Amino acid sequence: MTVSYRLSEIAARLGGRVLGDAEVRISQVSTLEKARPDQISFLTNKKYHAQLASTQAGAVILGEADADATGMPRIISDNPYAYFARVSSLLNSLPEAIPGIHPSAVIGEGAVIDATASIAATAVIGAGATIGAFSVIGAGCYIGDHAVIGSHVRLYPRVVIYHDCVIGDNLIAHSGVVIGADGFGFAMDAGRWIKIPQIGRVVIGHDVEIGANTTIDRGALDDTVIEDGVKLDNQIQIAHNVRIGAHTAIAGCVGIAGSTTIGRYCRIGGSAGILGHLQIADHVEIAAFTLIGKSIREAGSYAAIFPFSKAEDWRKNTVHLRHLDDLAQRIKTLEQELKLLNSQH
Repeated sequence: MTVSYRLSEIAARLGGRVLGDAEVRISQVSTLEKARPDQISFLTNKKYHAQLASTQAGAVILGEADADATGMPRIISDNPYAYFARVSSLLNSLPEAIPGIHPSAVIGEGAVIDATASIAATAVIGAGATIGAFSVIGAGCYIGDHAVIGSHVRLYPRVVIYHDCVIGDNLIAHSGVVIGADGFGFAMDAGRWIKIPQIGRVVIGHDVEIGANTTIDRGALDDTVIEDGVKLDNQIQIAHNVRIGAHTAIAGCVGIAGSTTIGRYCRIGGSAGILGHLQIADHVEIAAFTLIGKSIREAGSYAAIFPFSKAEDWRKNTVHLRHLDDLAQRIKTLEQELKLLNSQH
């Protein structure tokens, strides 16, 4: 059955100020361009003002600055995009899981599973593991021995959590996530690599989301730590003993080498690389494809992206880049000669 709410009901739940017909019923969210009369959209970018004039949406979410930009039913919010997210969550809530353990699941000795939790087919819960209230363990998931899973956790199919790891409340982990695999630790001796046992854990706080096929390695000695509210995209690699501060967001394909600490409220663009043993301050933004090779001590935006160009132009510029040091030395020599000439006049 399709769920719908009047604008007045939405505002009563989520706040905001209703202008226009508050009795309009909304059953879904959409873009301004494609919305239907039973759907609500939002405007945060001025380049879409033209679509606001032509949209078929039943209502829109606007900021205070655009409150009078249309006469259609609307909710006014200080943060229209965040409000849109909350409306979407209201209209698209996940189905409630049915508590219980599927007959094909394997439950280890001494495991403690809350009666409200849901364990799907072929899931494996290790010995001494703990599964918290209202958590959902999807088909084919593996929870290692003595791992601790908090309440309201949702693991999509085939998530793997190794032994002894600790997961806070409200985690969402998408398919293919691996938490607690060994870090990349080896010592060279007599021409051969010797494996260093990775005896730390992964400890994850509350309200964390982890995208598909992201991997978080356990600590070598101490723990790898992901603090509260961190959001991780797909296919991210987080190495051993990394610490990620609360409410940091990291886009897809980022690689973070071992023992690096990333501050709170950072934003890291896709495919960025961060070398090991670095310190990244709070409130740092790193652009996509940027390589960070030394610590960042001050908040701000950082980028190291070579602008794209036509291939033939790129080749020419690359030739010059190879000789930058020589060019710099020649310029320095010319400056010294010019200074000498000026001093003689």
